Amino acid sequence: MKKNQKSTLLQNPAVVGVLASLLSIVIGLILGFLLLIALNPGASLEGMKAMMTTGFGSMDKFGKVLYQAAPLMMCGLSVGFAFKTGLFNIGASGQYTMGAFFALLFAIQFQMPWFICLLAAAVGGAIWGVFPGLFKAYFNVNEVITAIMFNWIGMYLVNLILANSPNMLASGWGASNSDRTAALSAANPGAILPKGPLAALFGDSSWINIGIGISIVFAIVVWVVLQKTTFGYELKACGLSRDAAQYAGINAKRNIVLSMVISGALSGIGGGIYYLAGTGQYVLEKAILGMGFNGIPVALLASSNPVGTIFSALFISYIQVGGAAMQPAYSSETIDIVIAVIIYLAAFALLMRGVIAKAVSGRKEKGGAAK
Repeated sequence: MKKNQKSTLLQNPAVVGVLASLLSIVIGLILGFLLLIALNPGASLEGMKAMMTTGFGSMDKFGKVLYQAAPLMMCGLSVGFAFKTGLFNIGASGQYTMGAFFALLFAIQFQMPWFICLLAAAVGGAIWGVFPGLFKAYFNVNEVITAIMFNWIGMYLVNLILANSPNMLASGWGASNSDRTAALSAANPGAILPKGPLAALFGDSSWINIGIGISIVFAIVVWVVLQKTTFGYELKACGLSRDAAQYAGINAKRNIVLSMVISGALSGIGGGIYYLAGTGQYVLEKAILGMGFNGIPVALLASSNPVGTIFSALFISYIQVGGAAMQPAYSSETIDIVIAVIIYLAAFALLMRGVIAKAVSGRKEKGGAAK
């Protein structure tokens, strides 16, 4: 009886997904530790301890984990939402950048409150998501190609506009820097996200704000849309088989465009949450922002489940905060490599899912043959 219950449990897709993610995380951590040993054997144990315990070391550090997890969660939702509808949104970084720009434009240039700025961030990301969707739906151009190009276009366009907008730059508000946007604390304190009810718990931590709460709400809303609505069913149907969906009377072209628009809006909100926190300024970049790309392993680790994205984003943020505490025993480049190994091996959840399913089916066949 117990064996049958165990076998049934392992055939549950949700259980298999969780086990696959946990197995992937363990493998990633083991390989990350081996890399630490290879690079600096004497400091490997202390380095691993710092990575695994720093996030809970103080309320300020835990606040930083939540702070970084919020935009990661939104980018993971963006990528995962597109995955669920059969699309690969590798353009989350460009959409994140445009969302950040729109949020800061409304905050600094137009002096709007934070909620209007966050709405503007969603619009900016959605605008940048519509182009890959249109090209995919109406010209059958692979969304990966279009999205990658728009990542670069978005970055350089934002740089160009900011470089020619003196009021947006820190130098326009009395600071010496002209390569970054103005600090919101000076330009428009009303655009900074409120600290919310968690402020008392985290004391004077500058990291904490309502961004993490907003991200969790969006994760739940996306789950409800995908699992409980006709619209979500249509989107997933298009992802499983575009031709079959069209045969069933579903407007596949419209749904492809809407999928990328929603995906872009989610990334855009992530950019808005990060820069409206008031702790950082957008720097005129020469490389594409990595947050959008980090959304890919977040989505993979969660098997594109919106609720799972909450936990995968928290894990990756936790590892990143812990990695920063490994200095000076390890250089920043070494830490980046170790974190990358852990994150991207942790994202092998889909592969591990297949391995577990194969092992369970093999055991079931052996059991049947024995009978």
